[in-house]
Amino acid sequence: MKILICDPVSPKGISLLKSQPEFDVVVLDRRHSESELLPLVADATAIVVRSETKITRPIIEAAPQLRVVGRAGTGVDNIDVEAATARGIVVMNAPGGNTISTAELTFSMLLALARKIPQAHESMKAGQWNRKAFQGIELYGKTLGVLGLGRIGSEVAKRAVAFGMRVLAYDPYLSLARAQALQVELVELDRLYAESDFITVHMPLTDETRNMLNAEAFAKMKRGVRIINCARGGIVNESDLYHAIKSGQVAGAALDVYETEPPPAEFPLRSLPEVIMTPHLGASTGEAQEHVGIEVAQAITEYLLHGTVRNAVNVPNLDAKTFALVKPYLNLGEKLGRLVAQLGPKRNERLVITYGGRAAEMPGDPIARAVLKGFLESAEGKEVNYVNVRIIAKSIGLVVEEIKSSEEVDFTEWLHVAAYSRERKVEAAGTFYGPRGQARIVRINSHPVEIVPEGVLLFLTNKDRPGIVGLVGTVMGKHNVNIAAMSLNRDIAGGRALTVLNLDSAPPKEALAELIKDPDIGDVHVVQL
Repeated sequence: MKILICDPVSPKGISLLKSQPEFDVVVLDRRHSESELLPLVADATAIVVRSETKITRPIIEAAPQLRVVGRAGTGVDNIDVEAATARGIVVMNAPGGNTISTAELTFSMLLALARKIPQAHESMKAGQWNRKAFQGIELYGKTLGVLGLGRIGSEVAKRAVAFGMRVLAYDPYLSLARAQALQVELVELDRLYAESDFITVHMPLTDETRNMLNAEAFAKMKRGVRIINCARGGIVNESDLYHAIKSGQVAGAALDVYETEPPPAEFPLRSLPEVIMTPHLGASTGEAQEHVGIEVAQAITEYLLHGTVRNAVNVPNLDAKTFALVKPYLNLGEKLGRLVAQLGPKRNERLVITYGGRAAEMPGDPIARAVLKGFLESAEGKEVNYVNVRIIAKSIGLVVEEIKSSEEVDFTEWLHVAAYSRERKVEAAGTFYGPRGQARIVRINSHPVEIVPEGVLLFLTNKDRPGIVGLVGTVMGKHNVNIAAMSLNRDIAGGRALTVLNLDSAPPKEALAELIKDPDIGDVHVVQL
């Protein structure tokens, strides 16, 4: 079996692969373009990459024997996971391997910004001795704002506390108990902006976080703030950052990641002496690279020689026979997790997953991981997968409980997910109908319903009165939104009711505003499944 290694990987990892007589290991000596890779992958069984080489759909289609792609690192955004999954190709990564190295780089950037170390170094190399130009500030007693307190953000916060810094954190998904354990203060975003001397980014790149640090955000910050981004390019608006530094609103920035990598030659931030730049070095330590190289080599070996799936981002860690049995529950569990996350508050302390009937006979861990994947997607975006969900849940202080129930209910098999916050409880349950085992959501917050868990759902709480259904239909029709199905439930005649619609497309904000104007309509939620 040909193992094609496209990017520099730990020699120990390569040696591990070469030690297997079943493998023919081919190590490329340089980065290849897509067109150059196409003939090389024609007979490849496995491909190993870091972040440089992109495994695109054309490359996957040109590799008929390909069974696995291994990423020696955490992120898989350089791999077309959807195309690989459609072909039945397993995509593996090495989760957690760069946590400490990225946290240490972030803190190095923090110190470098505070003491102007790179600028002073360049001055000395140029033969100068200019002490007054490089007067810095102490970290002790200063306030560090941490955006995102996951694995890496938490490690940065620990180091800041050890340096005597006050740490403010913005993470709408972090539990209060976890924040207290880390000795940080959870605050709203505007307060973090207003009080922080330094702000460091540790969030995934999602629609919510893209260009999060922009001109409007910089204007809310304390004048003279310093910005660090070792997370993802695109979270900091680079053009707005340039102008904020030129105006003096931002005193300096340290960047390891960029919107375009490598940045173009005419990159405006290069010209600013207040900006420290490194070429995406978060995981670039010997220890991190050795660890992830060995980890991905071991995972590929186990899969190709023994059929054991480890560290896969697109399939759970199961053998083929068990996977076929569990797959319907994985799909339903992910939808239930996604539904509960979008209906409830962002910050939750506890997630309880209950298996009933035949579901209680299934292996619980992969189903729980599917539920967590759906539940955490709104917080972690594309970063969340079957491998890292339990680590992410732990990092934000989310306690996960699993219960195998023997309670007698109306269904022979069912899955129930409940999220608990200090404010309230949000729950949903699902089962399968008919000989084909079609998934249905059958309960929402104690309301019996029958909902196809697909596409766009519109949830309304309303007073049970004549005309509500007509009103909703009229508003949707006015805005050219087609209703595919509807589920209604009320407690008593004239009481409170829950209305759920399957829609062919997401309704515009104007349509939702029209619905909310009706005094008999309460909460309105759009959920994307």
